Amino acid sequence: MGKFKEAPLGDRLGSAQAARQAALAKFQSRATDDDPAVAARRAVRQAIATARTTRLAEREAERAAQDAARLAREAEAAAEEARLREIAAAAEIERAAEAERNAETLQADQKAARDARYAARKARKRG
Repeated sequence: MGKFKEAPLGDRLGSAQAARQAALAKFQSRATDDDPAVAARRAVRQAIATARTTRLAEREAERAAQDAARLAREAEAAAEEARLREIAAAAEIERAAEAERNAETLQADQKAARDARYAARKARKRG
């Protein structure tokens, strides 16, 4: 197997210098802020960002409108449920009052029947 041949120091230093020169040239040749192409790319990026912000704002407004509509529906449903509960409570009160009137009538009828029996018994004893 042959011996590894290492490049002489001068060649390596020259290669390093050439690489530095190439990197410097690439850096210096990049577009500046005054370049129309850079300005055009910046304008495109700005337009995209503006459009994105607008879409996000529209979506947020739509979500807010949907939330408001949902809350309104829920409030309406709650009001309807409260109204139905009020009607049911009034009906229950009316049924309770009717039951109380029926109980009073029954008691009055029973008292009248008892009084009639008592009067009949008294009448039998007297006569």
